[in-house]
Amino acid sequence: MRGGAGVLATGLLAIALSGCGYLFGDDGYFQDRSQAYREAVELAVIDVPADMDSTALEELYAIPPVQSDLLLAGEFEVPRPDPLAAGSAEQLVRIQKLGDDSWALIGVAPGQLWPQVRSFLSAAGVQVARADARQGIIDTDWLQLQDASGESRFRFRIERGVQRGSSELHVLQKSRLGEDDEWPAVSDDRAQEADMLRGVAQYLANSAETAPVSMMADQAISAGGRVSLEEADDGETYIALGLPFNRAWASLALAVEDAYFEITDRDRSAGRYYLRFLGPDKDDEGGWFDWLTGGKERDPLADRRFLLTVDAVNGDGVEIRLAQDDDGDPLEKRQHQSLLAKIQSNID
Repeated sequence: MRGGAGVLATGLLAIALSGCGYLFGDDGYFQDRSQAYREAVELAVIDVPADMDSTALEELYAIPPVQSDLLLAGEFEVPRPDPLAAGSAEQLVRIQKLGDDSWALIGVAPGQLWPQVRSFLSAAGVQVARADARQGIIDTDWLQLQDASGESRFRFRIERGVQRGSSELHVLQKSRLGEDDEWPAVSDDRAQEADMLRGVAQYLANSAETAPVSMMADQAISAGGRVSLEEADDGETYIALGLPFNRAWASLALAVEDAYFEITDRDRSAGRYYLRFLGPDKDDEGGWFDWLTGGKERDPLADRRFLLTVDAVNGDGVEIRLAQDDDGDPLEKRQHQSLLAKIQSNID
């Protein structure tokens, strides 16, 4: 019996060892699947009868639409990609102003900004009355501010920024006046609005590197940006910018100067900037523009004059075109596109 038990134990051990292949081998249940996505295939959408609920079959991580299918002309060395975030935290948060309107420009995607604003309100002890991640809106409850005569509440609105991966934060203030529950078009107290905007901007600058991400807010508030290079039916390349004319006009002044242009004249009523291209300074480090300029030599387009036109489209966007304004040799298509791309990258 003792010998029989030993044979049985040995047999069971052999079976167990051979069975490990079903669990841990290349074809086992616990196989390494880290590279399985390489062999994944796209399956047809399941056909659900019209009288049944198909909510459970929706995409969990929807692929956002491609913003532009423009293919730059010519062959050149691919430049190093821009960093996702550059500079100090203070540089990632800037307060912008146009007329009486102010907002904060933040160098993070909406999905990252949303939990930061929620965290700011929690840290400040401010109660949230309503939060809608799909619309990017957070409404506070009524609160009594120091030295204020009455109660106030605030609405924080998060929008996608001009550039990809950036956001805009707008603050609206409402004073308690009777029983009116409607939000005003502009703040009842501009000073309170400005104070709240500065406060949240400072908090965001201090916590920029430790922010979580809200997938719902990021999917609902597109992080793709509102500026892109497009190509018209006639082959002309232009900048499509999803801003109203007033904001687009103001943003372009700094953008063209940062793109090595000098503004020699402007006509706002006609939507025209008259420009002279200066080219990068000789002390600038080599980089994105080297393929066009030929390295450290003087830019071949230096001193050339251009006309930049801004045309409103449907009231909520503009198209920006760059044309030669001198008798020089016609630009190559890739030169024209590269100048537009440089302006585009500086619009905020």
